[in-house]
Amino acid sequence: MSDLKAKFEAAVANSKNLTERPDNATLLKLYGLYKQGSVGDNTDKKPGFSDMVGRAKWDAWNGFKGTPNQDAMQQYVDLMGTLR
Repeated sequence: MSDLKAKFEAAVANSKNLTERPDNATLLKLYGLYKQGSVGDNTDKKPGFSDMVGRAKWDAWNGFKGTPNQDAMQQYVDLMGTLR
């Protein structure tokens, strides 16, 4: 396992133990980076208009389209490093 992948997995585990809940914009960014880093580009169909949460998550993930998995993992690790 690469060093970055280990850091990424540790950051994902630490995300469940934050003392303060990040704002929604930060949570969506974390979600998008997580999905891009772990799955890759978003190929899912965009949720319908009535599914506002699903659309927000889809948009967050789709915003990182084209970002290499390694870059998304590093950005996730860096962003988690700024949270407590």
